[in-house]
Amino acid sequence: MIADEGVAALAVEALARRLGVTKGSFYWHFRNREALLQAALTRWEADDTRELEQHVRAAGEHPRERLGALFRWVSGEAQSHRIYAALLQALDHPLVKPMMTRVSQRRMDLLELAFRQAGLDHDAARHRARLTYAAYVGFLQLNLTLELPHLSHEQYDAYVEHVIGALVP
Repeated sequence: MIADEGVAALAVEALARRLGVTKGSFYWHFRNREALLQAALTRWEADDTRELEQHVRAAGEHPRERLGALFRWVSGEAQSHRIYAALLQALDHPLVKPMMTRVSQRRMDLLELAFRQAGLDHDAARHRARLTYAAYVGFLQLNLTLELPHLSHEQYDAYVEHVIGALVP
């Protein structure tokens, strides 16, 4: 529901209707909307962390190959992008901002480590990680929030390969 309609649209009654359950069943598990949102955010953060770590471990031995594989995997995770973009639009919510800060820092730390393993010094790796992450967030904003510009599947794949070529040392 967050991916489809945003954090503000998350409501117990609407979600219960969507799932075909009663509101009472939600209140059996969650005391209010904020508790439901907190549980959803906690689950998403844990899933994001686990999946990222699994893909980094499975991405190969050579640092450049690992970075390329990571970029390609991330570029194909459409549902995750939609959730992340919706959460970016809700940074004014007191539950969302701290979680998004942790997730973003964890991702940039992972990128920094990967760039260091690829041969960049500490400062260059930190800057490259920030630039990479800024490109990711900017792309989400353009494509999912503003819906500009629309890329075909082939154009999107070519863009991902261009990003890899431009950012991976």
